Amino acid sequence: MTQSLEAVIGGQPDLVHFLRNQQVGPNVYPGVPAEYSNWRAEQWAWGHTAVLYNQSYHMVDLAVKGPDAFKMLEYLGVNTFKNFIPERAKQFVPVTPDGYVIGDVILFYLDENHFNLVGRAPAIEWVEYHAATGNWNVTVERDERWAMRTDGKRNSYRFQVQGPNAMKIIEKAIGATPPELKFFHMCRLTIGGKEVRALRHGMAGQPGFELMSPWEDYGTVHAALVEAGKEFGMALVGGRAYSSNTLESGWIPSPFPAIYTGEALAPYRAWLTANSYEAKCSVGGSWVPETVEGYYTTPWDLGYGTFVKFDHDFIGRAALEKMAAAGNHRTKVTLALDNEDVMRVQSSALSQGERAKFMEYPSSVYSMHPFDQVLSGGKQVGLSTWIGYTANEGKFLTLAMMEPGFAAPGTEVSLLWGEPDGGTSKPTVEPHVQTEIKAVVAPVPYVAAARDNYAEGWRTRK
Repeated sequence: MTQSLEAVIGGQPDLVHFLRNQQVGPNVYPGVPAEYSNWRAEQWAWGHTAVLYNQSYHMVDLAVKGPDAFKMLEYLGVNTFKNFIPERAKQFVPVTPDGYVIGDVILFYLDENHFNLVGRAPAIEWVEYHAATGNWNVTVERDERWAMRTDGKRNSYRFQVQGPNAMKIIEKAIGATPPELKFFHMCRLTIGGKEVRALRHGMAGQPGFELMSPWEDYGTVHAALVEAGKEFGMALVGGRAYSSNTLESGWIPSPFPAIYTGEALAPYRAWLTANSYEAKCSVGGSWVPETVEGYYTTPWDLGYGTFVKFDHDFIGRAALEKMAAAGNHRTKVTLALDNEDVMRVQSSALSQGERAKFMEYPSSVYSMHPFDQVLSGGKQVGLSTWIGYTANEGKFLTLAMMEPGFAAPGTEVSLLWGEPDGGTSKPTVEPHVQTEIKAVVAPVPYVAAARDNYAEGWRTRK
């Protein structure tokens, strides 16, 4: 019999220590080269010409079908489902009964009684669990990410064409003017003689489409897009650059699944296996809370407060109503790290003395769930959750959640970089000493184009 997550964590005397010393590093991006040209040029292209992101490999897809599919998903998400109709999509955020975020995915409303969820595993598994154990007339089919497959095939591919020249490339590929769609609306296009479902989307604030259809059409559609992009400077994006685009767009890609504690979630932990994401994921960084709840986040922490709508019954509603009434939420921001301090950290690698934690380019994330302390006057005033370098801005940036009173742009703080006591036993961690890096609070998204061009929501310029 397969061991459960509940059994795995029940055998750990210190759950925080267990998660911090898991023997895995950050999420990998399989199926594509690390670099097609070089990651600097690939970053530059999404801000200045156009790029083709190949998202066919690293995310989990879950098809949800049946008469109760709409009602079940509405019950599991904080989002409103009013005016949600086929050919639309939304960012879907489920929470625990205590109101803490389990994960987030993109929810596609494809056809009547037919949905698709795409993203990291925690939110996908939460939906699977309720489909399997609840009184819902639904069926689910999981299309596992590439790293977990042995058959070399998925149900569908997923490409994104993004950047200032994206619409010109789409126009050439379809032989017609691209339809004018609102953000997260869908339509059908024909590319290379194949029907393609297209989602109006954007990354780092640039216009574009996400394109998907059956896996059998992968080669034809990919080749047609590459050909159409040649005259417009379109670059293919590899795994190294891909993980850094979120620094410019402001999306925190790693909410920690808040399911490790609480009696109400014991049946769910018993349903999850020892091979689940939650049993294998790692935590890193300078923040070491007394209990694992110190890694839990609310929708407001992640900038999803505007998603929370009390117009329907959903798991966690009562808890979120109390949080909403209490206020005092943390605020998501960008931290711009001081250039000289960054160079001081990096130059320590060239010494024979004490060395700081190495800062990898372009993503400096070294665990699946990074949490670094943000300090002011020696006091913790926030948590940094993603870090890396953008050639477009010439800066190291982090995405952080700041306590009230410390989120205003221009506020000077410091990032406590590195793990205590010389570092954990994760294979991505070398012996090092902690050090503070000066930083300044900046808007999120950091890139002005993202604040100006996204649909109204958490990214919009205030």
